[in-house]
This record gives sequence, structure tokens and C-alpha cells, in this order.
Amino acid sequence: MRRVGVIGVGHGRFGLRDDASLQELAFEVYREAVADAAIDPQEIGATWIGSVPEYHKQRSVAGVIQEYLGLDPRPTWLTEAACASGSAALHTAWTAVASGMQDVVLVMGCQKMTELETAAILGLMGRVGDVQWESVFGSTFPGYYALFARQHMDRHGTTRDHLSAVAMKNHDYGALNPKAMFRKTIDRQKVENSKLVADPLRVFDCCANADGAACLILAAEGRAREISDRVVWLDGLGVATAPMSVLRREDLCTLPSAVEAARQAYAMAGIEPSQVRVADVHDCFTIAEILAVEDLGFCDRGQGGPFIAAGETRIGGRIAVNVDGGLKAKGHPIGATGVSMAVEIVRQLRGECEDRQVSGADVGLTHNVGGIGQYCFVNVFRRE
Repeated sequence: MRRVGVIGVGHGRFGLRDDASLQELAFEVYREAVADAAIDPQEIGATWIGSVPEYHKQRSVAGVIQEYLGLDPRPTWLTEAACASGSAALHTAWTAVASGMQDVVLVMGCQKMTELETAAILGLMGRVGDVQWESVFGSTFPGYYALFARQHMDRHGTTRDHLSAVAMKNHDYGALNPKAMFRKTIDRQKVENSKLVADPLRVFDCCANADGAACLILAAEGRAREISDRVVWLDGLGVATAPMSVLRREDLCTLPSAVEAARQAYAMAGIEPSQVRVADVHDCFTIAEILAVEDLGFCDRGQGGPFIAAGETRIGGRIAVNVDGGLKAKGHPIGATGVSMAVEIVRQLRGECEDRQVSGADVGLTHNVGGIGQYCFVNVFRRE
């Protein structure tokens, strides 16, 4: 297997993007990534696109995006793994390059979500749970994560203050990110006085639906070193699954898919959790970030809330987590999220994040969850 590096990145503004079609969102980040890599687009051998097609009027979105980018007749694939669709595209593209089938490839994550009403989006997302035994009774994403939060509170003593600490931190960093959907800081009162969504989760515990796109260009080691002197290597990959139904989960205080995916990624990269300097984790709800820092081994089981509240996941703490604002402040265009996380980590490792830069960052990690933990992708990035 060949070593695979990221040689170019592109990231658009997340939010209500009624100024652009899906294809235009894709072209915006494609153009930026090609310029960043300083390559001829003719070098791109294939394209992987992460997106969830149910949100678009257009079926088979990979085909229309490939055409709009001017990359026909080269092959393209659409990957779907719910909210982890972008990471599924990255994982599959990495495999093609590592195996020798391709030398330079494009990975795109893109989604238009704001064209649908909120009720329709909630219905679609609820069906990511078990349709036979759960979503038919009205289960929703906030409802599932409220179950996780209640269990964590009962077992580990997690508090309302701990949830609020996640929201406040991520909005602090989102305010510094020009690509984020929400660029305003919030205080504890703002979080805890917001409307109750699914007890104990309130509006400011929940990420927002968004439009957006992000892009990576990968290359095999030999070609990567020829093209760029600032390659970021994707050296550890992990992916795992968990039961669709929470009724069949043994423990609601963890996502078993995340634990297993992290184990694989750390082993492949040959590192320990303590070596990760910066991470982007899947904070679709504030409780999700608490679960993530525990599942990834950044703190002891049950201590995620106090760990975050103590400032250990801020810049200058033990490990910087979601210093781009996370899903919570940056927004969550579900097909784009996994690629967006990877772009942030690449830029952190290249030292390009200005007011949000983590000093000395040399190892970074992404943690992207699909559905309510049915899928999880964990990737370890490294710079030399």
C-alpha cells in the first residue's frame, strides 16, 4: 500500500446559500482546491463525492457535479453514509490511491439542505434510525441524543453546565471562522434560556442544517512530493458500524462504532490518543462532543463534561477540539461535514488558521458519525 497525502484543499461558506446551486457550491471549492494544489485538473484521475441524495431534487448528483466541474469522462462515485458521507468518500478515495489504481484524485463533500422545510428534514433524519421499530413511532435526532444525554447524566453526573460549556466554546471559535454559519459568541444564559427541544437539549445544544461544500485533492506519495512541499499525510484510517436501533445498543453512554474506528486509526498511524494535538469531532449536539472526547480516549470514561468545562479542549488545553466552531457553530451540511473536518485539520497542520491556530500542531484527527452512530469514521493526519 502506498502512502497518501493531501496536496490541496478548498472550503466554502456554510449556511443559507441561496446564492448558489449545488453544482456552483461544488465548483467554488473545486477551484480553490486546484489552485491550492497548483496542479493541472487533467491530473485528476477520478472523483468521489459525499452527499445524501434525498435532500436534492436532482438524482445521481455525482454525475451532474462531475459534468459541471468539466471532469468527464473520468469516473465518479457517490458515497452515502448519512452524516458521514463525506468521510466515506475520503476513505474510498484513499483506498484507490493507496492500492495503486489512481495517482491523483478529488474528494468532494457537498449538500443543499435549506431547500427543504425543517419538518421534512426532521422526517428524513428520523428515518436514519430503525424504520420498523423506531422512526415509525416518531423518533427524531434530538430525541435520540436526548436519550444519550439523560443516560450520561444519570450514570456519570454530567450536568447542564457541562453541555453549555460545549456550546459556548464552539461558538467562541465559530466567531473566528469566516466559513462558519454562526459567527457570534454566546453566553451561558443564552444557551440555557433557549427553547427546549428534547429534554435536556435546548436550541443552542443543537447544530443547524446548512448548505455547503468542501474539497480535498489526494495524491500518492511520489507524486505528492513532486507537487507540494507542504503535504499532510493521511496515515491512519478507521471505520466501524453499530446497530441501527438504539434498542439493540448495550450502552447509551458511548458510540461503539467510534471506539472501534478510533482503535483502528490509532493502530494504523502508530500513535496514542495523547499525541493528537487538534481534533474535529462530530458535535451534532453538545452531548455528542462529550461522548466523542471519551470514545476517542482524550479523557477517562464519564469525564467528558468536566474535561471540556475545565478548558482542556480549548486552544492551550490538553487537546484543541472543534476550534473551527464544530458542527455546532460552523453548520452541518451533512454530505460536506466529513470533508470539511479534514480541510480544517489539514490547514491546522499547515499552520494556516490564524486566530484559531493550534501552536505546534503536527498530528490531527477527524471523527465523523453517520446517523446515531450506525457509522463512524476516524482519520489521523500528520505533517512531517
